[in-house]
Amino acid sequence: MVNKIKYLLIICASINLISCKSHKSNSTNNTENHTSENKTIKRKYAEILGVDASNIKNTKLYEFINDWYGVPYKYAGKDKKGIDCSSLTSTLYANVYNKKISPSTKILIDEVHKIKQSDLKEGDLVFFNIETSKPSHVGVYLQNNKFVHASSKKGVMISDLNEPYFKKYFHSAGRVK
Repeated sequence: MVNKIKYLLIICASINLISCKSHKSNSTNNTENHTSENKTIKRKYAEILGVDASNIKNTKLYEFINDWYGVPYKYAGKDKKGIDCSSLTSTLYANVYNKKISPSTKILIDEVHKIKQSDLKEGDLVFFNIETSKPSHVGVYLQNNKFVHASSKKGVMISDLNEPYFKKYFHSAGRVK
């Protein structure tokens, strides 16, 4: 009887060790996969933004953009079936920065500290008056004059503030309080 108990304990211990090694191996593989994905994201967005990959520090931001890139524009849309510019900005802030901001450009413009365009930092907001007297479009500044937004024609995308269209309609920049 004692021998049977010892035998069962040895088998249980062996199974436990194998299970632990397998779990450790899986978690190592998951870490390696995540590290590899981060490097891929960094390279991809460094190229799009025209910066060195070492400048892509907030991988959570770029993973969010990657996940939403190309989602079509839909006025008042709030999901991956279609989203508008202010809902994209609000969703990005909730997911990346854990901050709740208004999903309305008209309200959001009053909820930020106004800053000079030359003082823009990653995560700041850029506002545009597109054929209106008040801001009607918003995006999130990234780096190197680039920003992410939901374009009414091309959906979620990255554009450049130096493009003539955005220069023409640029209204202001702001930092979330």
